[in-house]
Amino acid sequence: MDLATTEAPLAPFRVTPRAAAQVAEIAAREGKPGAGLRLAVDAGGCSGFQYRFGLEDAPAPDDLVVEEGEGRVFVDPVSLELLAGAELDWAEALIGAHFAVKNPQAVSACGCGTSFSVG
Repeated sequence: MDLATTEAPLAPFRVTPRAAAQVAEIAAREGKPGAGLRLAVDAGGCSGFQYRFGLEDAPAPDDLVVEEGEGRVFVDPVSLELLAGAELDWAEALIGAHFAVKNPQAVSACGCGTSFSVG
């Protein structure tokens, strides 16, 4: 086996404490303190794939459930393949605050910040 060409496996999907705190805050504000944020990857968008976010009461049986502090994030197995090594964070800027995915598999993205392509 040629170690020079062997790629290291990507780290698992991560959620920052800042993102988890926002998930918990949104769930509490919606009156669903046990709910979690669904992060999914769908085909489409201007770059080939797009991130989809939504609040859900409970995970599906085959979801990855990431718990950080009071926040929970649900990711389905198909989306997880495209999110391996990625990190969900909470970004605040002058134009507003939003969830941001830092994905090492994304080779390009568009200006909207939710659409990307893989190599």
